[in-house]
Amino acid sequence: MHQETRILLAHGNGGRFMRELIGAIFARHLANPLLDTDADAVRLPPLRGQSVLTTDGFTVQPLEFPGGDLGSLAVHGVVNDLAVCGAEPRYLTLSAIIEEGLEWATLDRLIASFARAAREAGAVVACGDTKVVRHGEGGGLYLTVAGVGELMAQTPPSPHRIGEGDVLLVSGPVGDHGIAVMLAREQFGLSGSLKSDSASVLALTRAVWDLPGLHFMRDPTRGGLATVAHEIARATRFGVVLEQARIPVRDAVTSVCEMLGYDPYYLACEGRVVAVARPDTADEVLRRWHALPGGELATRIGRIEAGKARVTLATALGGRRLLEELEDDPLPRIC
Repeated sequence: MHQETRILLAHGNGGRFMRELIGAIFARHLANPLLDTDADAVRLPPLRGQSVLTTDGFTVQPLEFPGGDLGSLAVHGVVNDLAVCGAEPRYLTLSAIIEEGLEWATLDRLIASFARAAREAGAVVACGDTKVVRHGEGGGLYLTVAGVGELMAQTPPSPHRIGEGDVLLVSGPVGDHGIAVMLAREQFGLSGSLKSDSASVLALTRAVWDLPGLHFMRDPTRGGLATVAHEIARATRFGVVLEQARIPVRDAVTSVCEMLGYDPYYLACEGRVVAVARPDTADEVLRRWHALPGGELATRIGRIEAGKARVTLATALGGRRLLEELEDDPLPRIC
């Protein structure tokens, strides 16, 4: 049984200390019939539908923040990428790069949170790896996660299905995650109680997978809503018009953005869906989202139009402002 209160370099040396770390934290929280900590690879049971694969890396400071933590964030990030592609998550991998000196109790909480989020999403961790880097060479903990999903949508969402006249929707307020993490750092002398929107979007996507008029879905993480809009414009060669008066932004997010000069449309979200649908289908998407917890504030926010492949904001004053593609970080890195 371990006696250390912090992670040592020895916990990454392949010997007894590493076995104790894997057994006491990772195997204990992530245990399932597939996970074999003594094997180099695992055989996955075949899926009935087409397999969908994604992978992502996760880092955030602080590791725990109002509304979430690195552990659950890593699961949600991968699960949401699968969900907006029309797939149910089935299997995950977890690679943890741990910085020497990280508190044992902190690591235990984060991996417990990861395991809880995976169970809630219906996914199992099939394999994983751990490494320990010297103090000062990491951000406490970095997680890399791959996810295998099973395609469930009969017509998978794709930007290539988007057409002129389609409607843009968002499942809730934007910018919560970016500002919540920044406030948790108490930078610029600011603090607050705003919670991150970090969450699984599976319920939102499952509710609309069967709609043939649903053309596209994306979770607006790094770069936020504006970056998703630019991805749509590049893929379709259509113009994307966002309507400022319709985009939901919480008062706390607006206040911080006004004080610091940030634009909420570029801030990361970790539990929202941006969708594009035919006008007649958009009403049904909203009806279904409004019936779900967390989808009450879903709304139309824009449209696809012919013209130059650019993103513009129709302002509340009746003008238009060009939203440029993101080049610099809009605030200190959060993911």
